[in-house]
Amino acid sequence: MRIQLLTVGKLKEKYLRMGVEEYIQRLTPYAKVEVQEIAEEKGQDPLSDAEIEQIVAKEGERILRLLSPDTYAIALAINGLALSSETLANHLDQLATYGRSKVAFLIGGSYGLSREVLQRADFTLSFSKMTFPHQLMRLILLEQLYRSFKINRGETYHK
Repeated sequence: MRIQLLTVGKLKEKYLRMGVEEYIQRLTPYAKVEVQEIAEEKGQDPLSDAEIEQIVAKEGERILRLLSPDTYAIALAINGLALSSETLANHLDQLATYGRSKVAFLIGGSYGLSREVLQRADFTLSFSKMTFPHQLMRLILLEQLYRSFKINRGETYHK
């Protein structure tokens, strides 16, 4: 399986970079993982709703340019469907079984994903009703992907 993470913003904190590198390494036997960082739009606080919409739209255009038409896109959004680790593993297994071996996970910036990105997504996934920093979300997602592959292969992994 080829997994693409399209994520707005750069990882700044060393501990997050180290964690991301660790999980990408752990995923190597199971999938080819590529992380593509999309430039985060800057604005002067306080931002109006219109300015926020413009920021999200520009970031969304950058995401969509990197998303090929044959890629199954999973958008991470607070109002998406919450899945258990086992259900996510099953979802990924079903994608691979039915020939959807190119999967992209879309992580927005501070203001989320644009309407256009959400419309392009084949699935919208929520990790929680809580809000997480988008940099931390990258690490959480990679850990859950690793857990999914371990589940699908029947391999042990701590609970």
